[in-house]
Amino acid sequence: MGPQGRRGEVAAELHTSFPERFAERRELAGLAKDGSHRALQLEEHWFHKGHVVLKFAGVNSISDAELLAGMELQIPEEQRAELEAGAAYTSDLVGCEVMDRTPSGLVVIGAVAEVRFGAGEAPLLVVRRKRGEREEEFLVPYAEAFLRQTDLAARRIEMELPEGLLELQSPLSDEEKQRQKLEADESRAAGERKKRVR
Repeated sequence: MGPQGRRGEVAAELHTSFPERFAERRELAGLAKDGSHRALQLEEHWFHKGHVVLKFAGVNSISDAELLAGMELQIPEEQRAELEAGAAYTSDLVGCEVMDRTPSGLVVIGAVAEVRFGAGEAPLLVVRRKRGEREEEFLVPYAEAFLRQTDLAARRIEMELPEGLLELQSPLSDEEKQRQKLEADESRAAGERKKRVR
């Protein structure tokens, strides 16, 4: 969410299949990036240029609205609409372990830290894992073509990803960084020699 108007309105991206439900929902919550929640009472809403503009009770100025910037708007779990088979709520995916079905068996990629929208047709799962002292992050399309099984009760998502997808995103090892630096130095030196020969 982010500030939209002078009276404290905020604009939010729509990541719901049920935008008409804003008309019946008044009690909402804002989830901040630090994990804290803020109760929000919806006074009115309208749709504008692919977003929903929301006016909350007690949020009456741009300064008030700025406090909501970056929050994720949520509804109480008991008010969720029933989803079709195979669909999942974003908040249910966060924390799930993501596994890749490879020819040699299931391989743990990591856990879903967040879900990003807008980069393509399918949402991206931001999957993180610890490897020694460093944390690795992978962007995995939550696309039906790759999805094999989602078991929200077991907090597990099984996918069959295209070969090489994760390797393209893997951070370089110290050895690979050293090799790249050496190649760059050699290329630079060859360029300098070429300049002197002219």
